[in-house]
Amino acid sequence: MAFRAGFVGVVGRPNVGKSTIVNAMVGRKVSIVSDKPQTTRFAVRGVANGPTDQIVFVDTPGLHKPRTPLGERLNRRVAEGAANVDVLMLVVDAAGGVGRGDAFVAARELPGFAGPKVCAVNKIDLVKRAALVRELDAASRLAVFDHVVPVSATKGTGLDELRGALVEGLPEGDALFPLDQVTDLPTETRIEEVVREKALAVAREEVPHSIAVRVEEMESDDDAGLVRIACSLFVERESQKGILVGRGGATIKRIGTQARAELEPMLGHRVFLDLRVKVLREWQRDPSALDQLGL
Repeated sequence: MAFRAGFVGVVGRPNVGKSTIVNAMVGRKVSIVSDKPQTTRFAVRGVANGPTDQIVFVDTPGLHKPRTPLGERLNRRVAEGAANVDVLMLVVDAAGGVGRGDAFVAARELPGFAGPKVCAVNKIDLVKRAALVRELDAASRLAVFDHVVPVSATKGTGLDELRGALVEGLPEGDALFPLDQVTDLPTETRIEEVVREKALAVAREEVPHSIAVRVEEMESDDDAGLVRIACSLFVERESQKGILVGRGGATIKRIGTQARAELEPMLGHRVFLDLRVKVLREWQRDPSALDQLGL
């Protein structure tokens, strides 16, 4: 059997489970996950290796109506992530219902793509059979798909079928990445994303979109088996800084504890993590601040 390898662009509206599907298919977490919309801020490439194939997923931000320059940049990254791929996968949410937001994404991203198109109908574990039939029918009407596959990324249901549908559309050829590589994200970016994910998990509703993270310093002490990391968490207002720091520093300490627990196995060393919260006013609306933050 010939080896197949290629790129799969992953598109969909916010919070349908794109990153959860990619992580499940790769077998490792390469994209951070949150129930907050617009968690993914750039195209993340995750590599899923099989005995006769290699799928390189390009996980993109959720397409949405932008209200800030940050939102406009995120939408541009969807188009960039969907360009020059071999297969395009639209993810929809069976539990939330297939609706106008999905139709908007499909109308914007799918018509100009000439390659195979696959629709993954996610979160089927959260709906009853009659509702699932209805949502599968609605999904199939969004565009002309080569496959419509019901899946549950959290339960693993349907992922083998989804993988088969995606591999079918890939070209024959050699692996594009080393077979032990799961992502092409730089280490510093992966650290920033882990810290941001933990901050999203503990912050109140008014803070998440206003959080950005940057690694300021990182040094390894191999003799001590220790990595020292200094990170800045940027928010837009002093009140948000107070929320992230918490009373007596309790919140930022909890963020650091949760992040360190994930970073240590990722880096293979003990981690000393120094987190500082800073105010960068209205950074979502300031193009120069977005550039400074790498967004």
